[in-house]
Amino acid sequence: MANVFLVGAGPGDPGMLTLRAKEIIETCDVMIYDYLANADFLKWCKPDCEILYVGKKGGDHTLPQDKINDLIVEKAKSGQTICRLKGGDPYVFGRGGEEGEELVEAGIDFEVVPGITAGVAAPAYAGIPVTHRDHTTSVCFITGHEDPTKSESGHNWAVYGQSTSTLVFYMGVGNLPMIAENLMKNGRAADTPVALVRWGTRCNQTSMVSTLENVAAEAEARKWKAPSIIIVGGVCALHDKLAWFEKKPLLGKGVVVTRAREQASGLVNTLRGLGACVHEFPTISVEHLDDYNEVETAILQLARYQWVVFTSVNGVKFFWEQLAAIGLDSRIFGGMEIAAIGPATADALRERGIIPDFVPDKYVAEHVVSGLLERGIQGSDVLIPRARVAREVLPEELKKAGCNVTVLPVYETKLVQASGEEIEEAMKSGAIRYVTFTSSSTVENFFELISPETLRCYPDVKIASIGPVTSKTVARFGFTPALEPEEYTIPGLVEALLADNK
Repeated sequence: MANVFLVGAGPGDPGMLTLRAKEIIETCDVMIYDYLANADFLKWCKPDCEILYVGKKGGDHTLPQDKINDLIVEKAKSGQTICRLKGGDPYVFGRGGEEGEELVEAGIDFEVVPGITAGVAAPAYAGIPVTHRDHTTSVCFITGHEDPTKSESGHNWAVYGQSTSTLVFYMGVGNLPMIAENLMKNGRAADTPVALVRWGTRCNQTSMVSTLENVAAEAEARKWKAPSIIIVGGVCALHDKLAWFEKKPLLGKGVVVTRAREQASGLVNTLRGLGACVHEFPTISVEHLDDYNEVETAILQLARYQWVVFTSVNGVKFFWEQLAAIGLDSRIFGGMEIAAIGPATADALRERGIIPDFVPDKYVAEHVVSGLLERGIQGSDVLIPRARVAREVLPEELKKAGCNVTVLPVYETKLVQASGEEIEEAMKSGAIRYVTFTSSSTVENFFELISPETLRCYPDVKIASIGPVTSKTVARFGFTPALEPEEYTIPGLVEALLADNK
């Protein structure tokens, strides 16, 4: 079996990565990745994976290609599994063929995992089909940056100039004036539409359309930079009509997500789907307890409770884990009433066969208590499976109503020992517009890692809080949230972000 994989990372959008590529990333022992490979993919690597950056951009080479080849061979000979992660497709202007030849010469087996190339993906995200029956029936992929050591150019400008094909140039922004001039000299009309797409498929994608005659001057005026794809041909005229990606409501808006990584995927995916540049900064992690004897005892005595109140999805998850561990299931709740604090918690219960008897309209403890009192919880035995450390308002108010309350820790949250340097750099560069907080613990832990004084240096960064309890915690650090949804849920938080960008 091969132990070296030349993997195409696609154009940058995480959704464009193939399933096979993700499988290799998750299992490799050594990751060797390029500048154009989305660094977000590295979070899928094993904790003990050796991660090596060998990126090249604009003449700035971390390692020259021959040294990269040597590195791959060296690591492969150690018997480890190597993922050589390259932007786009490894065999489309990715020099994967050269790396493959080196491996063959060294007697090392390898496998190629193709990726979606930017020459197709970037135009598509900019509303440009590279082929269209009304415009062209063929497409030509061309490097805009040839090997400088070659004695003569491999370009046949006469063919390009007279062709009716869509021309897609990779890595050509620096040579844009030369490309446009050579095409016009060789027969392409000066008014031929030309499009430039920078960072295609990513949240910071930008595009422009001009003509062959004017594109170089317009790009210079706009200080256009690499990495960009150049598209030449009539299909570029469809840009305004078919553009869809750059119409996304949160496109380019930097949003910090502070939720625990175990819970963040839904919010992250929703924000990315709306075009946001998501900065995952999990300030807390959700962990198992060291000892579950108390939980097991409570489960075996569950019949003595009239009510069980679940305050979070995590409470449901960890409680059910212990149910399963001792060979029980949802039938143990027969005859008692179940409350769920919030729709996500209610959904987690329904997935396990429990339809909650009570879901409050608002998801703060004070409102929950009034709703439970209306349902006659006074004097009942109540079990609350929750985090080890949480607000005490709910159990205290229920006790005041004469309830016999048992608070049962089923998990705990811990501060993630991460540096805040990356987020601070992103704020400094103006890449962050919002910091979102979904609980008091995310606020407290965020300010453990990034000081309030640092955040005050960036007044344009807005705080978005999920609800009043979290907002009170934000206020303790001297800030007033700019956004707080009417519905204290993740969907409500997203709606608040959208409303702020109308």
